[in-house]
Amino acid sequence: MADTITLQIEGMTCDSCAVHAQQTLERVPGVRSASVSYPQRRAEIEVDASVGLDPLVAAVAALGYRARLPDTPNKPTGLLDKSLDGQGSETRRTGDGEALHIAVIGSGGAAMAAALKAVEQGARVTLIERGTIGGTCVNVGCVPSKIMIRAAHIAHLRQESPFDGGIVAAVPVIDRGKLLAQQQARVDELRHAKYEGILDGNPAITVLHGEARFMSGHSLNVQLNDGGECEVAFDRCLIATGASPAIPPIPGLKDTAYWTSTEALISDTIPERLAVIGSSVVALELAQAFVRLGSQVTILARGTLFLREDQAIGVAITAAFRAEGIEVLEHTQASHIAYADGEFVLATGHGEVRADKLLVATGRAPNTCSLNLEAAGVTINAQRAIVIDPGMRTNRPNIYAAGDCTDQPQFVYVAAAAGTRAAINMTGGDTILNLTAMPAVVFTDPQVATVGYSEAQARHDGIETDSRTLTLDNVPRALANFDTRGFIKLIAEKGSGRLLGAQVVAPEGGEVIQVAALALRARMTVQELADQLFPYLTMVEGIKLCAQTFTRDVRELSCCAG
Repeated sequence: MADTITLQIEGMTCDSCAVHAQQTLERVPGVRSASVSYPQRRAEIEVDASVGLDPLVAAVAALGYRARLPDTPNKPTGLLDKSLDGQGSETRRTGDGEALHIAVIGSGGAAMAAALKAVEQGARVTLIERGTIGGTCVNVGCVPSKIMIRAAHIAHLRQESPFDGGIVAAVPVIDRGKLLAQQQARVDELRHAKYEGILDGNPAITVLHGEARFMSGHSLNVQLNDGGECEVAFDRCLIATGASPAIPPIPGLKDTAYWTSTEALISDTIPERLAVIGSSVVALELAQAFVRLGSQVTILARGTLFLREDQAIGVAITAAFRAEGIEVLEHTQASHIAYADGEFVLATGHGEVRADKLLVATGRAPNTCSLNLEAAGVTINAQRAIVIDPGMRTNRPNIYAAGDCTDQPQFVYVAAAAGTRAAINMTGGDTILNLTAMPAVVFTDPQVATVGYSEAQARHDGIETDSRTLTLDNVPRALANFDTRGFIKLIAEKGSGRLLGAQVVAPEGGEVIQVAALALRARMTVQELADQLFPYLTMVEGIKLCAQTFTRDVRELSCCAG
């Protein structure tokens, strides 16, 4: 025997909210069917006779909406009363007693961190994503690129290593299709586990699939991917829309089928000849991966490699690349690009460069053009990045931003940390993101890892420095590996000896830099760093050895001297 229960539901903002509410109600044990109307703010629920009102109301309350019987206006019912009033000070509310509503635009690292922290703080969240859930990092950025780089590294070691005198090398056979399938399977697995599954399992977060545009400083219009549109009114909003590859205005380029990193990472073939325009992180990581998988690679660098870093970094990586057969053309720009008969032709001041594929990796631009930020009065800079303070606040008091769409450094761990802090501040807290000890890693081989000041940056800020550079032929781990490419450099404040920064070019340099970051955060001196115990025959011991060079010649020490 079945009964029908009618509930009035308040707090829904669009048809998708109604769909979400219907799906949630239908998962309640004993519910046979449910029909929810957004225009009527009403739910008709067919239930078994044994099903009472409380579990239905509780399901609605868990979504952040308010339920009442049609004949009891403005009066919460049953468990809903407990859910609204029983959470005490932990629930963030607006002035009229409703749970604080936060709109989050995006679903990447910053967006997810903010949504989860906001819910933890008692708010209800509407998350809006126009594309694939998970954003850049897990789908087309960090995760697939590091998988591809690792596969390329394995291929390289099978073909060439410092131990080839005793281990017979062999040219690897590359099945790019199988490698790509393995790569995509892990991407899909992580996206589901860390993004889709978490969102599906959190009833306080409503997900809308569509493109958001500001209508005012308190509302968004969402054009839904499945058709139609809805309005989302919010108390607070976080913009976390990320960034996309920036394309330089080279004549002829837009008329060709060039690659960005997105296309390069999902290509199921390895081109015989690859040209790369760019001289920093993405360009160099992928250039080395492709040469190790079998491509002939030419890099066109407008200046030198890693032009904005310590000069020694670019010199070391250029030498390593040329040793692997990568052609590095410094101070070279394409004046025109043509594509015909399956071949790219790049005209430069040093002659033509011909290739089967062209990768353009010249930086990333904030995804802010389609947001209609003018309607909300949000300030952007000349690069269209949203200007924020250390608390992720824009110039509008109820609108925040985090991640690659802002003027902060474009790293996913910075984005996630910023998203968490934004949520704390949106729900009444007051915290900031301190980036003075922010480590960065480039996954070339050798890796490039930095934190804090370089000498040039310190000089620019009027700080007198003392620095030391230790080549890896002084590091026992590197000697045991028969791979002494690279160096470790420490920058200290002159006089006090306080650590200001570090640059590392070394295999697994990314595993080394965090020690320097922690020392910098703790305001340690290089002498205090030199006095620490480091395990012998580790690459990170090079940090200690470099610190020791401020007061002694480490070449005259025993190999594990303290």
